[in-house]
Amino acid sequence: MNTPDSALQRILCIGGGPAGLYFALLMKRRDPSLTVTVVERNRPYDTFGWGVVLSDQTLGNLHAADPESATLIGEAFNHWDDIEVFYKGGRVRSGGHGFCGIGRKKLLNILQDRCIALGVNLVFETDVADDQA
Repeated sequence: MNTPDSALQRILCIGGGPAGLYFALLMKRRDPSLTVTVVERNRPYDTFGWGVVLSDQTLGNLHAADPESATLIGEAFNHWDDIEVFYKGGRVRSGGHGFCGIGRKKLLNILQDRCIALGVNLVFETDVADDQA
């Protein structure tokens, strides 16, 4: 009897941003027999945007899902605990929140490398014309 999981053989992820790459590596990690492919229209090291900021709690969730990538990401983060809010000439500082940030390009590089290590197929400079591709 086929279950939804046993019938799944291939995953095509359209978009090689952080979410697409992380999804792909988690699926391949969960079931190495799957053929997982990420198709991205841009070149491997192109990026748009500035950076990614995560809370300590989110980094903990990444570690629970894939300790290897979480360790690499964590080592590349800048970390801070205080937040300053500026409003109408005043400033309020609040501490103990725990945030970390990483440049978007560095995050993409880490996730791309992790995908390759797990056997995810990365296809760059390719547009997907329709959902039947």
